[in-house]
Amino acid sequence: MSERRTFGSGSSFEALAGYSRAVADGDDVFVSGTTGFDYARMTIAEDPVAQVHQCFRNISKALSQGNCTLDDVVRVRYLLTDAALFERLAPVFGEYFRTARPAATAMVVGLIDPRMKIEIEVTARRRHVDV
Repeated sequence: MSERRTFGSGSSFEALAGYSRAVADGDDVFVSGTTGFDYARMTIAEDPVAQVHQCFRNISKALSQGNCTLDDVVRVRYLLTDAALFERLAPVFGEYFRTARPAATAMVVGLIDPRMKIEIEVTARRRHVDV
């Protein structure tokens, strides 16, 4: 039976809403939709590009708690508040996923805080190294 572990970011919203930033179950690590909030300061940049970089910093931290990196991501979902942002943000996505090249979906949605321009959700799979 696989061991299930949960990881938090330090955001008080996780406890309030009853979820974890990430869940590791077996070799899979599921990272919740992650926005561009800097959880240490509880601030968010206005610039969508800056938000994407912060999203990936937050996601990377969550993945590391599950012994993964962005190179282990097999699935990504981009939730954008405006379709016009995609052209500007896609090259930034490519910077982070140059190696992993995960299956991807991009959607236009309404997010719960108007300051948020993007939310990113990923699934990673831990790799087994033969010794």
